[in-house]
Amino acid sequence: MFLDYARRLLIVLLLALCVSVMFLTGKEAKAMGQDTEDKWIFPVDGVITDLYGTRSGTHKGMDIGGEAGSAVYAARGGIVSKSYYSESYGNVVFISHDNGYETVYAHLNDRSVSENDRVTQGDTIGSLGNTGRSTGAHLHFEIHEGVWTLDKENAIDPFEVFGNGEIGQLVFAKVQDPYQTFEASVKLDHAPKQKEADKRNAIEHEIIHIVKENETLWGISQLYGLTVDQVKGWNGIDADNDVILPLQELRIELES
Repeated sequence: MFLDYARRLLIVLLLALCVSVMFLTGKEAKAMGQDTEDKWIFPVDGVITDLYGTRSGTHKGMDIGGEAGSAVYAARGGIVSKSYYSESYGNVVFISHDNGYETVYAHLNDRSVSENDRVTQGDTIGSLGNTGRSTGAHLHFEIHEGVWTLDKENAIDPFEVFGNGEIGQLVFAKVQDPYQTFEASVKLDHAPKQKEADKRNAIEHEIIHIVKENETLWGISQLYGLTVDQVKGWNGIDADNDVILPLQELRIELES
């Protein structure tokens, strides 16, 4: 009688333990999913041209130079808190995020969202431009840990959420590896093919660039200080065609 009671008690305890483990595992999996969704994305494709804290500490954001008219995306989901034109920011969009942060997207060519619109991460909010106090097509991007204020007291360095970068570095929007460090190191046959191209470079006095995934003609031209038309001309690419493919070889002529 006692053994039968003990056996039943043991079964009940084991069942309770299994249910607890399933519940905790489910919560952990959900939390991990939330962490994945919680990643920030770069708002535009381009090249980092200026950093947070420059200009004697007065520059409270990151500048990303790019092709005028290219899409600018929401770095996270949230509510558009402001969308207007100002003398300094030009066309500018502010997004208030559910985690308490606020982001700023300035010098836009145009704005495709209005105040109180809800946007999800990766939604297009405008296009890259040169409006306001700007000396070239670029996006001035700010992140504030809290609401934006006139003195920008809540501004933080965007590298705190994106990881370290540097001036002159290409960045890619809407991807998990915005600096393409992983893609560049392991993508298909890129490494051996580039090694063979490097041998040809020394012989032919030119550069053979092997296209990596997500690279654009504009980004490659900026890498070598050229124009898109120059790269197209050397490689017989039609003027109205901007399509390039991973592992494609592009010839870059060296100055004589």
